[in-house]
Amino acid sequence: MAREILGYGQPLGGVVQTAFVVEDIHASIRHYQADCAAGPFFLLDHFLQPGQTYRGTESTADVTIAMGYVGHMLVELIQPLDQNPSVYKEVIEQRGYGFHHWGIGVHDTDAALVDYQARGYAEAFRAAVPTGGEVIYLDQGDAARAGFLELIPVNDAMDAHFTSFYTASLDWDGSDPVRPFI
Repeated sequence: MAREILGYGQPLGGVVQTAFVVEDIHASIRHYQADCAAGPFFLLDHFLQPGQTYRGTESTADVTIAMGYVGHMLVELIQPLDQNPSVYKEVIEQRGYGFHHWGIGVHDTDAALVDYQARGYAEAFRAAVPTGGEVIYLDQGDAARAGFLELIPVNDAMDAHFTSFYTASLDWDGSDPVRPFI
């Protein structure tokens, strides 16, 4: 069966992103650029959306996010900016900084959620994203060990953003290493 391939080379319904929770986003960007040939990175200084929820209650956790490509893989770096309860703080407290989640691109996050719930996953976090729709983080009670899954809404705006990040990485010469997330 043929799978739909997104503009940045990843299959719909498959992993489109790998994410890490970091203590210092700028130091982490420098590491990924120097040691992994990643970049450029696109930075969103504050990601605190109205109506976001963490384990069923309102979440007020704020984070800074940076995204950049290593080959076809989108790497997301996430730095918590406060001590409020969150999926990020949860992982840091249980095992420290490092791997956090796999991002799975889907057309309809709520429909995909039903499928994942039937396989034993539970919703841990939900937030609206600037490109439209909501991301949903899932776990099976073992996120500290195995990481979360993030359902990412693939729509025209999201595909255009990720594709523009990927395109910027293709012939990147090291200039302008950190750019605004537009």
